[in-house]
Amino acid sequence: MSSDSPGFELPLRMFLAFRACIDEVHADLAAHGHPDLRPMHGFVFQAITRGGSSAAELGRRLGVSKQAAGKMIETLEGAGYVERVPDPGDARRKIVRLTPRAADVLERSERAFERVRADWSRRLGPGRVRALEDDLRALTPGDPWRLDAPGWFGGA
Repeated sequence: MSSDSPGFELPLRMFLAFRACIDEVHADLAAHGHPDLRPMHGFVFQAITRGGSSAAELGRRLGVSKQAAGKMIETLEGAGYVERVPDPGDARRKIVRLTPRAADVLERSERAFERVRADWSRRLGPGRVRALEDDLRALTPGDPWRLDAPGWFGGA
């Protein structure tokens, strides 16, 4: 890439790097019994708090409507990744919780992300990967856990 690349190429290259990383993690997940997961599901898993979340809370965190969150919950419940249980504080509400199947996904994906980072370090050198991470931290908001990407990209 030359130094006079058009401005639009930088965000496209950053997105392609993100996509390559996510695709590699999802290939690993598929090979280990989770072929039905999509990248958006990772945002959903992260948005469900440890004690569980209602569909409305989940929608707010993801930046989507309660109805869109409800559809995601139905899909993930059907695949065994989440369960709905009565809210102990309000009998009219249901709380969505992650199942052990989802916990397996989170553990496997954490290891897969570490393998991707290690591969990038082998290919580029550990110093360059650390510098890239430092540069991206300097250019982005402090909290990397922006879970509203589904809504930002146009809903679910």
